[in-house]
Amino acid sequence: MKLWAVVPAAGKGARMGAPLPKQYLTIDGRTVAEHTLSRLLAFARFSGVVVAVAGDDEWFPQLPQAEDPRLHIAPGGAERCDSVASALQALAGRAADHDFVLVHDIARPCVRLSDIAKLVDACAADAVGGILAHRATDTIKQADAGERVATTVDRRAVWMAATPQMIRYGLLRDALAQAARDGVAVTDEAQAIERLGHAPRLVECARDNIKITRAEDLALAAFWLRRQQEEANA
Repeated sequence: MKLWAVVPAAGKGARMGAPLPKQYLTIDGRTVAEHTLSRLLAFARFSGVVVAVAGDDEWFPQLPQAEDPRLHIAPGGAERCDSVASALQALAGRAADHDFVLVHDIARPCVRLSDIAKLVDACAADAVGGILAHRATDTIKQADAGERVATTVDRRAVWMAATPQMIRYGLLRDALAQAARDGVAVTDEAQAIERLGHAPRLVECARDNIKITRAEDLALAAFWLRRQQEEANA
């Protein structure tokens, strides 16, 4: 069994309101993409890392990680799930159906190698796989059509999904293909698997594995990256 990393990175990050995609904005002198890819490439158990990038992406070739022999490029798609499917296609002939693919957001630069290892160890013998996530701590409200509170959800049963999401290669390939045939743009890999009746395992990760979505998230990511470095140097 081999492990492969897949990184959908064709998004434009429109909610950032920035002049370039969010993965190329900088944190402490390095782009978000550099931080994220350097983390993944530091995980020695990966046989390879496939990054799905937009056809008009002029910044990716300039990244130092683009020269790494373990890194491969696939064409990005219109939606995240399309990019993941494209990356899986790029692995055809190299990945076996029983291999695991770990799909990770390019905009999650703070993922800890210890959490990736924790996910792999927890799911290595699982027929389906699992995802990194953390338990909800806020009170969760479900809204009605008028954006008023319809009900309060029991947060004890609520987890906030993160990445990587670790799924068997053949199963994920087939699940995404089925979703595409059904016209469903799934927002993460677990959703595609759930649609086939499977239940991925939940593996708790550190809460600093944040996703950069809005401008203020850059400062928060910078804080966590510095804190992690301080921990490593202690």
